[in-house]
Amino acid sequence: MKAILVFLLSSETKEEFREYLEELKELVRAVGGKVLGYIYQRRHSPDPRYYIGAGKAQELKEIISGTGADCVVFDSFLSPSQVANLEELLKVKVFDRADLVLEIFSRRVRSKTAKLQVELARLTHELPRLYGRGKELSRLGGKVGTRGPGEQEVEIKRRAIKRKIEQIKKELEEVKRQRREQRKRRERPLGDTKVVKVALVGYTNVGKSSLMQALTGRETYIQDMPFATLDTKTSAKFLFPDIKILITDTVGFIRKLPPELIESFKATLEEVQEADILLHVIDISDPKWLEKVKVVQGILKELSADDKPTIYVFNKADKVVSKEEDIKLLTEPAFLEGRCVVVSSKLGWGLGELLKAIREKVEELAGASL
Repeated sequence: MKAILVFLLSSETKEEFREYLEELKELVRAVGGKVLGYIYQRRHSPDPRYYIGAGKAQELKEIISGTGADCVVFDSFLSPSQVANLEELLKVKVFDRADLVLEIFSRRVRSKTAKLQVELARLTHELPRLYGRGKELSRLGGKVGTRGPGEQEVEIKRRAIKRKIEQIKKELEEVKRQRREQRKRRERPLGDTKVVKVALVGYTNVGKSSLMQALTGRETYIQDMPFATLDTKTSAKFLFPDIKILITDTVGFIRKLPPELIESFKATLEEVQEADILLHVIDISDPKWLEKVKVVQGILKELSADDKPTIYVFNKADKVVSKEEDIKLLTEPAFLEGRCVVVSSKLGWGLGELLKAIREKVEELAGASL
């Protein structure tokens, strides 16, 4: 996969564009691709035919010819007709942001549930793109007023995809039912023990999995890349003799997360919706952390989970200070309202303060008759 990246900008600054460029490069690398170059165009609205203007599309065609690229990747969501028009003009494979994220997810998921969710998202994304493609094949033959062979073939495939989607939805409903039963058993109080559900949320690659491991001791896959782990994991920890917390690590969020993924991952993201407390993990070494916090907050709003009691956990402190005692000198948490804690899950800095913050939040909830 040798790719040219394509961006459509309106009012973004150079700094914002550089951030978007680096993020898309990381996504391409995550699927084993190589970035040969990029182009961008500033315009207020997408071109209905090519997304970018016709002149820019011709320029892109020349760049592809000169570089030997075999695909282009758009940092946006394209309509089915835009994909078809671009592929006809450019003679290479065209991917949009949804295609790329779905490909990463399909390669990384391990559990049966996550595989079903990704397959549902992929089929939901693919279905609209079948419409109209049969017309090109139908030019080979067919009488006026009849369907050509291409349209017939696409219709058969469309019905097969719809059947598969319905089958997967039924399987996921059964998964939801089983998970509800599992949660009931897991959350059943032992004597006078209260159970509090805590969910880790945050932008992808902020260190949620490493924080989960540091808090619970549970071995997790940790890698410095987007969407390193996609399967939900839950571990228990006793903060008090009479209070058990269930800590769940959830899939990382990202700017322009494909809507099909949000919809299909509802079974997994139920853990967020049903949590008593959210630990919103932030990479303190990232100069654009505040923008990413807003992305996560936007997705939480879509999940109707934006009003949950939240502790902001600024992770990766070891990247900005050299000693644990220097954590108190960091001013980033002052930009957020609410309880903030600075930690390094890698070195174990600040974990005691984080557990104390969780305890205080639990006591608040207990006082409010959790």
